[in-house]
Amino acid sequence: MHRQACKIRIPYLPLSTFCLLGALSLGACETDLKEVDRIANIKKEEAVDISKNIKVIYSDSSRVKAELTSPELRISHDSLQTYEFKKGIQIIFFDEQTKETQRITSNYAIQRVDKKTTEFKNNVIVTMIDGTVIKTEELIYDEAAENFYNNQPIQAFFKDNRGNLQGSSFTSDKDFKRINIQNSTGIYYIQNSSAFPKFSPQ
Repeated sequence: MHRQACKIRIPYLPLSTFCLLGALSLGACETDLKEVDRIANIKKEEAVDISKNIKVIYSDSSRVKAELTSPELRISHDSLQTYEFKKGIQIIFFDEQTKETQRITSNYAIQRVDKKTTEFKNNVIVTMIDGTVIKTEELIYDEAAENFYNNQPIQAFFKDNRGNLQGSSFTSDKDFKRINIQNSTGIYYIQNSSAFPKFSPQ
């Protein structure tokens, strides 16, 4: 399902157009020449498709697995081909009963087809169904390895006995069930304190 309010295509301009502009500007002043050069550089830009207010449903064998929404999607048809979400993105994931399991939001995202990666940047928040929240400024999904990772500071607020942690970076499986935070510090919840000596005030 793909809902869009408008679609804009920026085409290549023919080379003859720039040849004509160059011929007409031979007697022009330096300022006009610079303007012609600026316009001529437009031909170097690749074609871009722009879609507004998109909603994409990902399904497999008729089962809905995720829902993506964004105010704007830009598809660059260059040699790399990228899908860019400059105005933010939200992806909601569902289980086999179509119940939400987690969601990812960020102020910016870009999917690189050639590298098979999706990068979420700027105010990235992962929210799990159990209330666990992960916050960072960068989150990268590797499609081939089916895992998430980053190289930016991260905060994780777990609802289980892992507590609230901060770290320099992290890695995780695609379902955020096996999260490894590097150089982690924070508050750990200890359910069984029998292994620690009791403190008695003097």
